[in-house]
Amino acid sequence: MSTLVEIEIWSDVVCPWCFIGKRRLEAALADFEHADEVDVVYRSFELDPTAPQHGHESTLTTLSRKYGRSEAEMRQMMQHVKDTAAEVGLDFRIFENVHTNTVDAHRLLHLALAEGGAAVQGDLKERLLSAYFERAEDVGDHAVLRAEALAAGLDAARVDAVLASDEFRSQVWADVDAARRYGATGVPFFVIDRAYGISGAQPTELFASALQQAWDASHPVLTPLGAETGAEACGPDGCAI
Repeated sequence: MSTLVEIEIWSDVVCPWCFIGKRRLEAALADFEHADEVDVVYRSFELDPTAPQHGHESTLTTLSRKYGRSEAEMRQMMQHVKDTAAEVGLDFRIFENVHTNTVDAHRLLHLALAEGGAAVQGDLKERLLSAYFERAEDVGDHAVLRAEALAAGLDAARVDAVLASDEFRSQVWADVDAARRYGATGVPFFVIDRAYGISGAQPTELFASALQQAWDASHPVLTPLGAETGAEACGPDGCAI
């Protein structure tokens, strides 16, 4: 029985480098001959747990204040991110984004994993990232979250129940604690088979190399010994006596 390679990705749905890193990993997987034996699971990481649930202030303004830069300087920095995103086929609308809370998005991602598995969770993750960065929607808004969750195939009653409660909040916190134990201070943060850590939206080539290294480690090739002695053995056609 083949052993799956597991990739755990700590990220946030309002992190531009998480979306870019996702595309770079996907490019590496597209060329990896064992891609169908790789399991990708998303873990929660909140970049700003204090952000308002329904954001009204633009991300540009929030970041300018946080880092003590003028909005013109911050716009230039964000343009670099937008240009980098375009290189992997993403059309970011980051100048229209609002600063918003993401805990409910993470709780729905846990619901997706629990009830639909990694494939459904991955679909929802893509939808939430696209909603925020490509359509400039507020992913703290329950109406937006509900629409994307239903589009990913989740049960409407379960989605409503989760959004109306604190269900899966402890799992979100547990993910954040796990990231800190690994030494992660930012996202994206990739962990392959709980043995290899990759910080940041690294180049596709690095992901490709890490995938191959993880595969080789979990699928060792035997080194034959004694072949030169020509010792007798039975083969598929029987035994020569």
